[in-house]
Amino acid sequence: MTHILALIPARGGSKGIPRKNIKPFAGFPLIAWSIAAGLQAKSVSRVIVTTDDEEIAMVARQWGAEVPFLRPPELAQDRTPDLPVFTHALKWLEEIEGYKPEIVVQLRPTSPIRPSDMVDSAVRILLEHTDADSVRGVVPAAQNPFKMWRFHGYDKPMIPLLKVEGIAEPYNAPRQILPPAYWQTGHIDVTRITTITRKNSLTGNVVYPLVIDPRYTVDIDTPADWSKYEALVYAGGLEMVTPDRRHRRPAPKQVDLMIFDFDGVFTDNRVWTDQDGRESVAASRSDSIRFRELRAKGVELLILSSEPNPVVTARAKKIGVEVIQGIGLQDKGRVMREVLEQKKVKAENVVYVGNDLNDLPCFEVAGWAVAVADAYPEVIQAADYVLTRRGGQGAVREVCELVLKQISA
Repeated sequence: MTHILALIPARGGSKGIPRKNIKPFAGFPLIAWSIAAGLQAKSVSRVIVTTDDEEIAMVARQWGAEVPFLRPPELAQDRTPDLPVFTHALKWLEEIEGYKPEIVVQLRPTSPIRPSDMVDSAVRILLEHTDADSVRGVVPAAQNPFKMWRFHGYDKPMIPLLKVEGIAEPYNAPRQILPPAYWQTGHIDVTRITTITRKNSLTGNVVYPLVIDPRYTVDIDTPADWSKYEALVYAGGLEMVTPDRRHRRPAPKQVDLMIFDFDGVFTDNRVWTDQDGRESVAASRSDSIRFRELRAKGVELLILSSEPNPVVTARAKKIGVEVIQGIGLQDKGRVMREVLEQKKVKAENVVYVGNDLNDLPCFEVAGWAVAVADAYPEVIQAADYVLTRRGGQGAVREVCELVLKQISA
C-alpha cells in the first residue's frame, strides 16, 4: 500500500482578506473545501493541515482534518515559500510519529473549486509514470507567453520573454503556429517524498501535467474574487467536491411557482413596534418590479409566512401576491406540499426563497432552493443558490431576474 498524505498549508496572517482560510465561502469555511478534497479522495491516507493559528487548527479539526502540530511563526510569514513548510511537516511526522508517506498532495485553500476526481487522477498519473518527480495541475494559458515581453524600465528597449525554436519572431507569428502553453493553478501538486528530501524541491525535474477544465480556474486573493467565485459555485453548473457532498441543483428551465418567506426575505428581519403594539417593517420597492413579467410567463407567486401579521397582508395586497400565513408551528414543508397538490404544480418546477431555519423543510421540497445573502449559516449550506443581496435590500428582485433569465433562455 502506498501511503499518500494530503497536506494543506493555511497560515493565519493573510493580509488581502483577513482570516481568509476560515472565512465562510459558499456556506463553508474556505479551508473545508480543500479538506473535503483530501478526505473524499480514495487514494489519500491522511489529511493534515499545517498552520500557525489555533483557530484555523480548531476549524480544520471540525471538518475532519488532523492538526498534530502548529507551524512555527518563522514559517508563516508573507514571503515564506512552500518547501520549508513541507519539509518541517514531513520531519515532524517522521520524528514524532515515525510516519513516512511516499507521496504528498498539496491542496491550497485558495483554489477551493475542484472536480470530484481531481486528486485521484493526479495521484494515478504519478504512479503510472515512474520517471515523474511530481504532477502539477494546469489549465490552457489565457494569454500566449510567446507574445510577452520584459524590460528594465519604461525608457529601456523591450526583450522577448521567450524564444521558439524554428520561429524567428514568435511575437509576430500567428498564434495558431505557436506551441500551446499552460498556466499552473493552485488546485493540486502531487510530489514524491524523495523529490523533496533528495532534490530539495516540490516539483523536481520531471513534472507531468494534470490538465484541468479552465472553468475550475480559481485563485482567491481579493474580496472581489470571493463573491465572483461564490457565484461560480452556485450558478456555474460544475460537478465539484463539496464539504457536505451535496450536488447543488441548477435553476429549473421551467418555473411554475415561486414561493417566498416574508420576514428576512421581503424585509431585513427587523420590526418597529409603537406604543400601541402596532408593528411596521421596511421593504424594498424594487422587489416587485419584475412580478408582472413573471406572471406574463405563467409563473405564480406566493408568500408563505409562519406568523399572522397585518403587515404581511397589507404588503402582499399592495404588490398583488397571494399569501398564506399564520401556519404557526406547523411544518412549512408539509404546508408547502399541500399547496403544490392543490395547485397541481410539480415540485421540480418550484423555486423557494428563504432565510431562516424553518425554511429548511421547504428547501427539501422545492426544485430550486434559494437563500438571501444574510440567511442563517445552516440555510446557506442547504441552498442551491445564495443571492448577493440581503433580505429587504433587493434580494427578491435579484431572484426574480435570475428566474426570468433562466426561463427566457
